[in-house]
Amino acid sequence: MIGARKDDHLRICLEQDVQSGTTGFEAYTLESTALPECDLHEIDLSTTFLGQALKAPLLISSMTGGSSWGATLNMRLAHAAHTHGIAMGVGSQRIALECAKLEDTFKIARKIAPHSVLFANLGAVQLNYGRGIEDCLHCVDMIEAQALILHFNALQEALQPEGNTNFKGLLKKLETLCGKLSAPVIAKEVGSGFSAKDARRLVDAGVAAIDVAGAGGTSWSIVEGYRSSPIAVGTVFRTWGIPTARSLALVHAEAPDMPLIASGGIRSGKDIAKSLALGASLAGIALPFLQAAAVSDEALEQYLESLLKNLKIVMFCIGAQSISDLAQITCSRNDFLYIK
Repeated sequence: MIGARKDDHLRICLEQDVQSGTTGFEAYTLESTALPECDLHEIDLSTTFLGQALKAPLLISSMTGGSSWGATLNMRLAHAAHTHGIAMGVGSQRIALECAKLEDTFKIARKIAPHSVLFANLGAVQLNYGRGIEDCLHCVDMIEAQALILHFNALQEALQPEGNTNFKGLLKKLETLCGKLSAPVIAKEVGSGFSAKDARRLVDAGVAAIDVAGAGGTSWSIVEGYRSSPIAVGTVFRTWGIPTARSLALVHAEAPDMPLIASGGIRSGKDIAKSLALGASLAGIALPFLQAAAVSDEALEQYLESLLKNLKIVMFCIGAQSISDLAQITCSRNDFLYIK
């Protein structure tokens, strides 16, 4: 049943318009310079995240696994991560905890990308439905992950007929998990964004990083509407949540030392550059990677090469030779209210 749900999610994302509202990045500007004082061919995209070296500040956001189709997509995505030295998250591994024979649909990522930075993934609410530290550790060990993503998807669970909606007492369990799990824990939203209050709670709970995953990308209310709920219910929440740029600014202001991932509607090198200038360490992308991977390895390679070239050109045009330079660039609001 969960496997069919996963394939439904993939199919709907590929066949339907599941985009939500604005990310908020259009309200920010990176100031162009006519004198960049750097060489485009020497732009360095390398960075580190949670102590792990990456060739570019990019994450293939968690998407799939748990079916034969998911395995094929994970294989292609992992190959891209391996080739370009970027990070990758797998989809929720809950299904593999319930059916061990499906573990290989996730393990394929590590097989294809033996030296890549991989993130395991489980729904945070599952801590209230019988899953504990040993299960989380098993998810990490399954793909030899460098960190565990716990995703928070309250709206999506509320719209699923079979959704798990008991989020009571979850923060305390998260704190216990962070204190005992050997791998770092990344808290991730799935399209509604984190608020400043959320950030304070997550910092106190001991998470190692936060993926804001704000509004502006894939709307899971629309996805669930197409899958099982009356579509009218899904459309009510199409634009629900904190836009990605706003969530990023709020969380960074509240937790300036916390490693952050900006995801939710990131679609270009310009979006990535703005994210890093606004305080993110990485930018995460899902739907465009899925669309390319569903076509072929070649389409995925072409998309990724274009994206990274685009990022380098943006950095060149603002005079940022490296990712550390980019983090110091002023990203201003279009009303000229500077945020840094």
